[in-house]
Amino acid sequence: MTPAPENRAVPADPTQANDYDSLAGAYTAENETSLMNAYYERPATLALAGDVTGRRILDAGCGSGPLFAALRDRGAIVTGFDKSAGILEQARRRLGADADLRVADLADPLPFPDDSFDDVIASLVLHYLQDWGPTLTELRRVLRTGGRLIVSVDHPFMINLIHRQAGPRPDYFETHNWTEEWTMGGQTAQMSFWNRPLHAMTDAFTAAGFRISVINEPHPVPAARELFPDDFHILDTFPSFLFFVLQAD
Repeated sequence: MTPAPENRAVPADPTQANDYDSLAGAYTAENETSLMNAYYERPATLALAGDVTGRRILDAGCGSGPLFAALRDRGAIVTGFDKSAGILEQARRRLGADADLRVADLADPLPFPDDSFDDVIASLVLHYLQDWGPTLTELRRVLRTGGRLIVSVDHPFMINLIHRQAGPRPDYFETHNWTEEWTMGGQTAQMSFWNRPLHAMTDAFTAAGFRISVINEPHPVPAARELFPDDFHILDTFPSFLFFVLQAD
């Protein structure tokens, strides 16, 4: 699971937060087998994607490529990008030199033509952004009409619960920044997130031209029960992530 939060003060210099380059190798190893990723978020995303044979898919914020690999194995034609060059190097080791991987920032205009993809998958990345508007507009632009945007984000109720346990409870209805210190492989990095209420998410989706077809709060896969006996019950009874399937109208 993700390391326990240690510090939620807004970073003095946000540009120094979210340094995946320093954690690239350790994060890749953690992501491979963790309850949150391997037995919860990734299976849920793949289940929502369904049959992807022959579909052109953009893995937005692809990280070290586990979702890219799973989609490709299922017959999709996958392109991936990430802001972190270090973590993309991990992806290239996994996926091979011929994989279509690019360094790009989700907060900037994307280096793809209009209507390039049948699906975009944004797996646990939108919550790094303060303003979803420009990013969702770009994701809609690169999707063909009728295509899908599949999103997973931190569940706002879970983040509210974490804050309640650690200190004064924030206003659920406000969009607010919070940080964690992640320590992996002997390296520590400060990670910065933006929490927003459900209605702010749905408003942003519809304003960008998407129609909400699915809102999902899945359970971890049953195999995780024996592998993670101490944590399984918590995740099985209270959601950590929130999932959407959005249609590009």
